[in-house]
Amino acid sequence: MAEISALQVMALRKKTGAGIVDCKKALAESDGDETRAVEYLRVKGLATADKKSGRCADEGLIHTYVHAGGKLGVMLELRCETDFVARTDDFKALAKDLCMQVAAMAPLAVDADCFPPEALEAERRVYAEQAAESGKPPQVVEKMVEGKIQKYLKENALLNQTFVKNQPEEKDRTVQDYIKQHVAKLGENIQVARFVRFQLGEES
Repeated sequence: MAEISALQVMALRKKTGAGIVDCKKALAESDGDETRAVEYLRVKGLATADKKSGRCADEGLIHTYVHAGGKLGVMLELRCETDFVARTDDFKALAKDLCMQVAAMAPLAVDADCFPPEALEAERRVYAEQAAESGKPPQVVEKMVEGKIQKYLKENALLNQTFVKNQPEEKDRTVQDYIKQHVAKLGENIQVARFVRFQLGEES
C-alpha cells in the first residue's frame, strides 16, 4: 500500500471539502491515487446525502444573479433544513453556482418529474415520426425514441444537466451530484424549489 503524506491529505481535503480522516482513508483505499480518491469520496458523499433526502427542507434563501450587462437574470429558491446552514458561505456559493447554471444552460424545469406529461408526449410524437422515417423495425424505433427522450431530459432538466463548472476529471458530474456533495458536507437536505430565468426581449 502506498504511503500517504499529509500534503496529499490536505490537497484532497481542499478539493473535496471532506474531513481529514475521510480523505486519508480515501487515499489509502485508492493507493494514493487522487482521482480515485475523489471518486471514493463522491460515492461515500452521495450515499450519505441520499439518507438526508427525505428530511423536511423549509428554510433556505432566494438568490438572484444578473449577467450580460443586465440583459439576463435568474432568480432561484434553494431550500435547506435550518437558517444556520442557509446563512453559511458554502450554501450561498451553491445558490450562486446553481443560478449561473440556469443562466448558462437555460433548463426548462427543476427535474424530469416537473415536466408536464403532455409536453413530454409532444416531444415523443416528434421523435417517433423522425425515427419512423429510418425504416427500422418498431422495437428499434421505440428504443431510438426513448434514447432521445432521455437526452432531452438530461439537457432540459436542471438536476439532470452536466454541471457547467466541472473539471476534466469530473466531466460526468451532474447538478444533482453537485448538490448531493453539499448535502454530505453541510449535513442537511438541500433542494432546488423553483427558478425563473429572464432574458431581455424574450416572451414570458
